[in-house]
Amino acid sequence: MTMKNELKSIDSCSVPALGLGTWKLKGKECEETVRKAIDIGYRHIDTAIFYDNEEEVGNAIADHRRDELFLTTKVWKDKLHYRDFKRSAEGSLKRLGTGYIDLLLIHWPNPDIPLEETIKAMDELVKEGKVRHIGVSNFDESQLREALNLSDHPIVTNQVKYHLGADRTPMLNYCRENGIFLTAYSPLGRGKVLESEELTEIAARYGKTPGQIALKWLIRQDNVLAIPKASSADHLRENISLFDWDLEKKDVEKLDRIEIAS
Repeated sequence: MTMKNELKSIDSCSVPALGLGTWKLKGKECEETVRKAIDIGYRHIDTAIFYDNEEEVGNAIADHRRDELFLTTKVWKDKLHYRDFKRSAEGSLKRLGTGYIDLLLIHWPNPDIPLEETIKAMDELVKEGKVRHIGVSNFDESQLREALNLSDHPIVTNQVKYHLGADRTPMLNYCRENGIFLTAYSPLGRGKVLESEELTEIAARYGKTPGQIALKWLIRQDNVLAIPKASSADHLRENISLFDWDLEKKDVEKLDRIEIAS
């Protein structure tokens, strides 16, 4: 059975709110996981050159209608010079076996390479039709502001670590004010979030898992997307089963105040 997802939109960019993160998924496991995820209903797949799994992601999406998928990849921080960046993007297109990338990100900022060079390459890739949207990852507010000022095209997301118990209020406010998605990676704090007793109590009242409550808390927020990693069919289904129920206001307020030990 195909599960529901929800599209979130800013300007001309619409993205499924819940995607599949593929960090640390390799080889056959990666390919099989992405295939399972698509069968279950995932339409937003997140990869990166650094993950060394673009070819496997490409194999997994090859039999599916490309226009139904939203595919994100990222260029590593040592390839941000203009020519290096364009070559890296071309390599991603080849490994993914696709004519275009939906969203191309700078994976990490690099203070040793002028951002202007990188943005110039990104803008050109959009004009060439090889990339539909551009964004950044792990940028602070000043770096994000600089990217916005340099680019001819919208910076549609800043992908950052964000989960229950992590205060991202300043970045969230900046993203909302400027029409930018905040894409939450490690949305379960690599398992730390699930250790919260208060979260477990709230989950029990809803008949949900702690992970579902933590993900719901994220994706119900304006401008927030989430890309949890999972490999088993059960966890894939669990993570995406978020769109036919909601949290009560009093529970959202409790979740807002939860502290997670780092």
